[in-house]
Amino acid sequence: MPEDRVRLIVGLGNPGEQYRFTRHNMGFRVADQLAQAHEILLDKRKFKVVFGRGKVEGQAVILAKPMSFMNRSGPTVRDLAHFYKVGTQDILVIHDDIDLVFGKLKIKQKGGDGGHNGVKSLIEALGSGAFTRLRIGIGRPESRQGVKEYVLGGFDAQEETFLEEVISAAQSAVETILFQGVREAMNRFHGKTITESNVGRRL
Repeated sequence: MPEDRVRLIVGLGNPGEQYRFTRHNMGFRVADQLAQAHEILLDKRKFKVVFGRGKVEGQAVILAKPMSFMNRSGPTVRDLAHFYKVGTQDILVIHDDIDLVFGKLKIKQKGGDGGHNGVKSLIEALGSGAFTRLRIGIGRPESRQGVKEYVLGGFDAQEETFLEEVISAAQSAVETILFQGVREAMNRFHGKTITESNVGRRL
């Protein structure tokens, strides 16, 4: 059931129209869908973060999108969390993950950065990795394409056919975490792939 304390939901991504539909911006896209579904206006700006306040499944939340670029997300999120007195354990971060096949969801309550620079920045700034993460698989490039070029590129036509479903599943995972807790969300979504098996990529 929802709790009295405020939860900070952070979608990671890069600001700017040129990055809007890239693989690295899955966190932003899920945050935008949550905002639309729950009528939360992302109309506030503080500490280089665009955010809004509202309720998701009865749980009071701050829904945030850092505007400081992925690799520098940590200090901005830390400052917002401190301002609203949100503890690290009450932060939920939504981000893309190159080590998961496209469309696969995984939920993690704490730990290291897993090679994700946005998560690394958060851990360094918060001084702890004790926040919940929703990881959304974007797969790895099949060719010699560099990782940076890949994550800052758009989805291919086959992936696009599943993208709306992946984003909706990620939204449902967040809602379940807030309403029924991490354990129930893991039972329903952890390790679930939202696509056909031949769509995901992995080196």
